[in-house]
Amino acid sequence: MTDLVDEILTAKPIDAATVVLVRQAPDDYGIQTLLLCRGKSRTVMNNAWVFPGGKVDAADLNHSSTIQNQLAGSAADMLNEPDLDNHSACALFRAACRETQEETGVSLQPAALQTWSRWITPNEPSMMKKRFDARFFIASMPEGQTATHDGQEATDSQWCSPSYALRQYAANTLVLAAPQIMTLIALCQYNNVDDVLEAAYNTPSYHIRPQVIKTGQSRTLIYPGDVNHPESEKKMPGPTRLTWKDTHFEPPQGLEQFYQ
Repeated sequence: MTDLVDEILTAKPIDAATVVLVRQAPDDYGIQTLLLCRGKSRTVMNNAWVFPGGKVDAADLNHSSTIQNQLAGSAADMLNEPDLDNHSACALFRAACRETQEETGVSLQPAALQTWSRWITPNEPSMMKKRFDARFFIASMPEGQTATHDGQEATDSQWCSPSYALRQYAANTLVLAAPQIMTLIALCQYNNVDDVLEAAYNTPSYHIRPQVIKTGQSRTLIYPGDVNHPESEKKMPGPTRLTWKDTHFEPPQGLEQFYQ
């Protein structure tokens, strides 16, 4: 459970990279993804469960030139950001691999990353005290490796199906932010890892700039395709809006809409 943040932030979003690690469920029925618990934090939700990741640092920028040689194409084009300089684009791939290894012990190569989405925190972020420009990648859990949590940035970890994570969120036993919610909804479409990776490979990364509608003490996050969003074309599966109700962001038809 968490409270809404009631601040307007004007700073430029911080470049960040997030990795959605997926694996086949042990019983081979469906997929699982790795979630980490952030524990107490001054800038993100206390005890929030997130995918591995973090901000781009100076070392990522300084060593980005070695990344392009490991990728099949232009890093900027792979991110669906042709206006982004390739130096900065490569740094995002490096940050994704570095943060994953630091937080989970899992070693990934840049070529193993498939681009998925881009989330830009609005000026009224609702659940954080910083803005991020986060690029989400998808990667298959490498064979022979074991994921855990570092005990510092991440205080706990678990592999779970996307639908299980959403049900735990609905039951108030798991704290999730909207980008994680919407990503988990999208992952509910897939029963095996190969299908997830193929979809990511064949579909350009979609870019989401949530808009905020405030109503009294509550607020609604709206996404492309919603009648009130400036972008009329829907870009991702799931509802086009989430409204804060007591302890949750919920779609218009209730929490059950997460699983439809």
